[in-house]
Amino acid sequence: MKIRRKYLFYALAFTSAIISAVVSAIDATIITRYITNPWTFGVSCFIVGTLISFFIILFFSIPIRGKSIGTRIIDPSFRRLRLFRKEELKYHILAGFGNSLLTIGYFFLLKNFEDPSTVLPFSLISILYLVAIESIVEKNMPTLIEVQSSLIVTFGAILGSISLTGTISLEALAIVFIVISPAWVLFSIYQRKLKLLKIDKKPNDALNIRFWNVVFSCLFVVIIVGMYDFVFEENHILSGITASIEHFNWIALTMGVTFFAYVFYIRALGIGKASVTQAVRASTVLFAIPFSLMLSYFNIIPPFSTDPTMILIKMIGTVLVILGIVSFALTLFKAYIFINVKPGCSIEQTMNEIWNIHGVTRVAATAGPYDFIVKIRTRTLVKGYERIIRKIEEIKSIKNYKWESVLKEWEKI
Repeated sequence: MKIRRKYLFYALAFTSAIISAVVSAIDATIITRYITNPWTFGVSCFIVGTLISFFIILFFSIPIRGKSIGTRIIDPSFRRLRLFRKEELKYHILAGFGNSLLTIGYFFLLKNFEDPSTVLPFSLISILYLVAIESIVEKNMPTLIEVQSSLIVTFGAILGSISLTGTISLEALAIVFIVISPAWVLFSIYQRKLKLLKIDKKPNDALNIRFWNVVFSCLFVVIIVGMYDFVFEENHILSGITASIEHFNWIALTMGVTFFAYVFYIRALGIGKASVTQAVRASTVLFAIPFSLMLSYFNIIPPFSTDPTMILIKMIGTVLVILGIVSFALTLFKAYIFINVKPGCSIEQTMNEIWNIHGVTRVAATAGPYDFIVKIRTRTLVKGYERIIRKIEEIKSIKNYKWESVLKEWEKI
């Protein structure tokens, strides 16, 4: 089955957002009723999560008529469970470290606020961090629209994160800006790098990426919590192991569902920029509200305030998030430039000059009628076109070029 690339991206990101909202409700139930200590909860989640993820990916590795189950229904790039490769190791280490920090920070917020619809928006502040870092790492300067959309989503998320009791926790904001957001950026960027890697000349798959991320995250959580236990003479590692046994069913449920949330998120990262993916995934703010209402109805979390002012503020925040997502969705523009180089000129030098143009995301040297095929991504058609073409024309070794705008792209699912 084939689907337009843009539609697939939004389907994956929104699916991840919906599943994440479900996970937040399960986590709120567990941390309110069963495992109240965030350190213990973090240890137990990754211990059980490693085991559950292994059996999930093992199931999806089962072949049926020449193709595995995972290939057919989750990710066409997936073949079977495999060991991570040497070129993946550094990315797994950095992504695992980021995931371990953001998970523990998330559990601390959930413990303090209990309401998932209040906790989830906090993580969306990382969009600002992602836009800033992508402008450096991917040499693709953010446009005004990108910056505006990021600010709209971020401030909408902050408004949405205000509890209906009207309280704002400075401690929670410090955890978000100092721990969770940088950790989420680290996690997102290196998960995306993993998805863009070629393994055996084939696209990397989200299932193996997620499994190994859980493994490395488990390792880092044990190290971090172990150091905390050593310094403060606590015993959260043992408590986490005990909780893993006593509440195995609940933890297995949340980590099993989380596995799929992140698999879809990783697949979306392989299609769009990390900041755009995170912006679309911000819709989890909307999906979390009905789950929070349900938890409140069953007295799992405290009842909501009916103060109309606080409800209005939360609604404004939600609308801002939607507007930011729509703004991101409607402005992305892609194109390809087909380039011929003058005889006798250096191919490598020309490639480096092309690669230094802002908006260029890929340069391929080809055999045939053209020497280079250059992929362009910009959020302003007229201004982006003029700026890029002007830079192309300044490269003296280029003989001629042809610009072709992308109207539609399809992806196999």
